[in-house]
Amino acid sequence: MTQVQENLRAGMRKWALRAAWVVAIGTFLAILGPYGTGSVGWPQVWVYWVGLIALGAIVGWVTGKLVQHLFPALPQWGLYPIIALSISLPVTGAVFAINVMMAGAIRWSALPVTWFFVLVISLFVTAIAWFAGHMQALREAAESPPSASASSASPALTDKLPHRLRAARLISMSAEDHYLRVRTDSGDALILMRLSDAIAACGALAGAQVHRSWWVARYAVTDARKGDGRGTLILEDGSEVPVSRSFYPALREAGWF
Repeated sequence: MTQVQENLRAGMRKWALRAAWVVAIGTFLAILGPYGTGSVGWPQVWVYWVGLIALGAIVGWVTGKLVQHLFPALPQWGLYPIIALSISLPVTGAVFAINVMMAGAIRWSALPVTWFFVLVISLFVTAIAWFAGHMQALREAAESPPSASASSASPALTDKLPHRLRAARLISMSAEDHYLRVRTDSGDALILMRLSDAIAACGALAGAQVHRSWWVARYAVTDARKGDGRGTLILEDGSEVPVSRSFYPALREAGWF
């Protein structure tokens, strides 16, 4: 199979998974029947919610790509609220139009209330999307095959390192204010770089973000201590790295603990 075919199949699987999420969330909301929509009856309520979630998914995907292109340094916690807000606008228009057709009259006073209800649903759906993507990224990073040296990272990171460290094995990275401490088996260096950008540059390396301020190479972990929904990783250089509650479940599932 050629690389083009593999990429095509991977893309089709990704879109099939997104479509499955749309149907699943739409079906859940149809069964729940929030805001009195359950009175519409089946299958109309199912078509209603799956259609609205599909519209929101398309708007959210386009908005996410556009915002990331215009503001590449924007963190994920800032991206998803923007996506939720952008989704709420056209979906509110669709809901309002459907309500007008069903009622046979326009009630402009209902528009702000409709927007509020749609915004709540948009925030709920984008929160699910963030959590699913976050957990998947952690699993992929934690289960990726090990790599031996920093040279497997992209030039976005390696070009900032001293020459003596560019072929060394990465051990960990930690954020220190606006700087990044990069630790290797040949020493460490402090560079001007965001942790999120450095993690993106290490996509080919076996490792994972374990804390909002830490990334750790999987092969550098010599021991792990469990805690109350948290943990501590002991690295080969003697460092003890905290594992926060938000990252602990995926790391435990991937076998780090």
